[in-house]
Amino acid sequence: MKQTRFFCENCGAEVGRDAKQCPACGKFFSSILCPSCGFSGEEFLFDQGCPVCGYSAPGGKPVNAPANTNGRHPRKSKPSGALPWWVYALTVLALLGVLAAFVLFK
Repeated sequence: MKQTRFFCENCGAEVGRDAKQCPACGKFFSSILCPSCGFSGEEFLFDQGCPVCGYSAPGGKPVNAPANTNGRHPRKSKPSGALPWWVYALTVLALLGVLAAFVLFK
């Protein structure tokens, strides 16, 4: 059985399964992050690859991958930290309102 390998998200160096800090760059780890779908969780959840999308170690192929992906891991359409579009639209409208108030009451 092939061992799952873990890599630092910050510098890309391979790290031990139970590492709490990257030996190369010093970044501390609080959880494991799947590079494919963005799922984050404790290391034991990743024993057989990502429990959500099935992504496995680089060079390996996904395990338990959805049937419609033909063995490829699915890609997210937006970064895991992105906000919904309406948040950006609301922010722009609020800024325009502040700018209009500033111009009108100057």
